[in-house]
Amino acid sequence: MSTAAGGPGPLIIKIGGSTLEDRAATAALWPALVSLHRGRPGGVVLVHGGGRAVDRQLDRLGFPTERREGLRITPEDQIDQVVGVLAGSVNKSLVGAINAARGRAVGLCLGDGALARCVKRTGLSFDPGRVGEVAGGDGALLSTLLAGGFLPVISSIGLDEAGRPLNVNADDAAAGLVDIIGASGLVLLTDVPGVMNGAGAVLHELSIGQCDSMISSGEISGGMIPKVRAAMRIASAGVEVVILSGEPGQLLAWIRGEPAGTRFTPAARRAATAGR
Repeated sequence: MSTAAGGPGPLIIKIGGSTLEDRAATAALWPALVSLHRGRPGGVVLVHGGGRAVDRQLDRLGFPTERREGLRITPEDQIDQVVGVLAGSVNKSLVGAINAARGRAVGLCLGDGALARCVKRTGLSFDPGRVGEVAGGDGALLSTLLAGGFLPVISSIGLDEAGRPLNVNADDAAAGLVDIIGASGLVLLTDVPGVMNGAGAVLHELSIGQCDSMISSGEISGGMIPKVRAAMRIASAGVEVVILSGEPGQLLAWIRGEPAGTRFTPAARRAATAGR
């Protein structure tokens, strides 16, 4: 398992929630990402969502917004709007923020360069519409960009075999890229400082078994479910996964090796504890 300090493969960082909304509050995050990208062996790949921006666009057009088990239901008549927001305005806004911090960001979607092969998501108890999942891919494009010092910024829009767009949950997209590019770690940035127990205390370490129990009991719910499931899937393969707040100080603390967020392990080495 790789460490926070480095590793041969790139680090994948997924960004979403309020981190995408309040640029003033997170101004220190962008130079921190640029510095991490330059200093970490393998570099950094940024994957993003943008659900709140999509909600606003759909609301302006009078479309309903529906989520189930943390997934956005994406009907045929909404997919173009989702693509326009995520692969368009949100992606370019992030590229602009990173380049303003003296980075060299390149905006992409999952379908560019055959990076991720996406298929319509099945096996759910409901029809999610134009929602996809990563089913393999080719990391050559990202390898080329990273070798040149560029920082890839990838929206969670995929393309199916017919070239039609699919809306992929951003946490699932980030997890799906881990094997494709041989990532050394996965960081999921969100609105909260980690996974919390019923009392609202952050659990600094969780095993797969503990996650299953917390989802079943409802202790983990809503948008945290796909994050935790993605983390469990990657941690089971021996890759380091951590859920952190998008607040720049927490990411910097994790980079320094300090206790921060929730770290996922394949098996319980000790009971998850609140606060340290």
